[in-house]
Amino acid sequence: MATPKTPSKVASSKVISMPREELTTARQMHQALVMHFLEGLTQAQIADRLGVSHATVNRLIKRGRQLGLVEIKIRSPMEPLVEMEERLVALGGIARAVVVPTVSENKVTALQAVGEAAARLLLETIADGDTVCITGGKGVSAVVAGLHGPHGLKVEVAPVTGCVQGKHYTDVNHVGALMAEGLGGRAYQIHAPLFADDAAERAMLLNMRSVADVFRRAREARIAVVGIGSILSDDSSYYDLHPSSGTDRETIGKSGAYCELLAHLLDREGRVCDYALNRSLVALTLDEFAQIPLKIGVAAGANKAGPILSVMKGGHLDTLVTDEATASRVIDMAQAEGEH
Repeated sequence: MATPKTPSKVASSKVISMPREELTTARQMHQALVMHFLEGLTQAQIADRLGVSHATVNRLIKRGRQLGLVEIKIRSPMEPLVEMEERLVALGGIARAVVVPTVSENKVTALQAVGEAAARLLLETIADGDTVCITGGKGVSAVVAGLHGPHGLKVEVAPVTGCVQGKHYTDVNHVGALMAEGLGGRAYQIHAPLFADDAAERAMLLNMRSVADVFRRAREARIAVVGIGSILSDDSSYYDLHPSSGTDRETIGKSGAYCELLAHLLDREGRVCDYALNRSLVALTLDEFAQIPLKIGVAAGANKAGPILSVMKGGHLDTLVTDEATASRVIDMAQAEGEH
C-alpha cells in the first residue's frame, strides 16, 4: 500500500515559510498524492478536481515520489512464508526454498500439501525431452499424488536407487511408473535390489548392462526429486528398506548416522557415514548425484527438521520444499547450533 507521509511539526514550520508559489505547489502535490494513492482517482480525475492539466498532475506525483513523500508497503499472507524461505536459503546449502503453510498437525495431510507444492514446481520446471530421476519414499510419493496428470509431456523417469518391494512407497519402480503416468512420459525400471550382500556383489550388479543403463539415464537427468529420510525416529522408513537395519540400530547409532539421502546414511554434517550397508548400497553415489543440475528435496514433519539441516550442511540439494512448521524448526535448530 502506498501512503503519503504526514509532515512533522518542524516540516510544517518550513512549509509555512515557503514563498506563496512554492506553498501552492506543495499543497497541490500533497492533494494529488492523497487522491491518487489513497482515494484511487485517475490522473485525469485529479486534474479536473485541481483545475490543472493532466501533465501537471503527472509531474506532481512523479516529483512527490522522488522527494520520498510516498511509502509503499505490501502486506500479504505470503509474507511470513517468503521471509522463511529467505532465511532457509541464508543458512546455506540450497539455492531456493519453497515453504507452504502447515495445513494440519497430521503428518500425512501436511506432507500432502508439500507434495502438491513440489509437483507444481516440477511442472513449472520440466520440459519435453527431460529426464527426471527419483528415489522412492513417502515424500516423492506425495509429489506423484500432487501431479494430477496426465500432462502429456514427453519425458523419462529413472530411479537413482535399487528397488525394495513390499510397501508401495519404498518400491521406486512403482513410484517411477506412477510419476511417468502423471507427467505423460516413460519410466525405466531397475532390476536390482537396493542392497547387495557385500561390496563385491554391488560391483557385479552395477556392471550388469540393464542396471548400468538405468543408472546412466539417472546420472544424465536434468532434474532429481528425492526424499530426505530420518533415522533416529521410530517411524523412519529407512528400516523398511533392509531386514537387518531394524535390528542394527545400535551399530547405526555408533556410525554417527543422523539422516538418509538416496539410502546413504549421513552424519549431522551431511557426510557419508562409515557403515556397512553404505558400502553395499546399489544406488548413485552422492558425487554422481551432485552432478545433476536441479536437485529437489521434499520433506515435512518435526522428525525431518534435523535431517533437512544435515542435508543442507552437506550441500546435497539445490531446492528444498517443506512446510512452515518444519522450516521454522530447521531455522531454530540452526540458530541453536550457532549459539553453541
